[in-house]
Amino acid sequence: MTDRIVVFGAGAIGSLYAAKLAARNAVTVVARRDHVEAILRDGLRVAGHESFVARVDAVSTLGAIGPHTLVLLTTKVNANAEAARTLAPLVQPDTVILCVQNGLDAEAIVRDVIGSRCTVLRAITQFGAIFAEPGGVDFKVAGYTLIEDGPESRAIADLLSASGLDGRVAGRIDVDVWRKLIFNCVINPITSIVGSEVGGIADPKLDPVKRLVIDECLRVAAADGVTFDIDFVDTIAKVFGPSQNTASMRQDLLRQRPTEIDHMNGAVVALGRRFGIECPVNAALVSIIKALEARGDVSSGRTPPSRR
Repeated sequence: MTDRIVVFGAGAIGSLYAAKLAARNAVTVVARRDHVEAILRDGLRVAGHESFVARVDAVSTLGAIGPHTLVLLTTKVNANAEAARTLAPLVQPDTVILCVQNGLDAEAIVRDVIGSRCTVLRAITQFGAIFAEPGGVDFKVAGYTLIEDGPESRAIADLLSASGLDGRVAGRIDVDVWRKLIFNCVINPITSIVGSEVGGIADPKLDPVKRLVIDECLRVAAADGVTFDIDFVDTIAKVFGPSQNTASMRQDLLRQRPTEIDHMNGAVVALGRRFGIECPVNAALVSIIKALEARGDVSSGRTPPSRR
């Protein structure tokens, strides 16, 4: 299906995917200069759940996209419009851009810019990783990759599975996006505020605020045509309680980088307003995280050793 893979925006997850895909494919990562230099010098190093060194091409600026290329877009959603503007003049009709990202409507931002130039699909990852240092990532959680159904989706899923990334085609990607969004709206801001690893979200003392966040999310999801029959508080505790990973939002705060709060809880608030549903708890979390961003707060935990 593809002759080459480009991972655009290779932070923690992008680097992990690039490293695993490199065992069977020609991979180019597009990343920050210090990350690129370390990869070219020492390889892309993975430690933790698996430990290995992958040899990939690495550039800080993408000059061209060849035929039959799969582009994994793994930037923060905040950067999607800029990334799409960079990719738009380079893509070919057979290019597929796979948005492996959090939040609502990440792919819509890209489609608005790309138009009909190539196929744009959404994906959700259940893998977890931390950017340890330039050239190195800490592989924390193995999972699977859900891909929006489309003409190339089965081939992409098979390609990912062959590299240990367990690709699956989703029957309704909107349901899966909302499920992960609700997880993220609870885990990311709350663990960032209290200064815990992801597993800290299972603390029953946090249940009342978790329930408030979830109830608002569920009301907006239902208005958007997506309903669930699971207890999210119980599910979050069972699934994420054992995790020693650090939520991406907390990683961003610790590195004094903008978070994706506007595309998580902020997206729920904005969509709720369109439906006439107020979400004061999610709005309060947005305000708190933005205040921490503005203050450059790093008091909630150890600062990671280098930038994402």
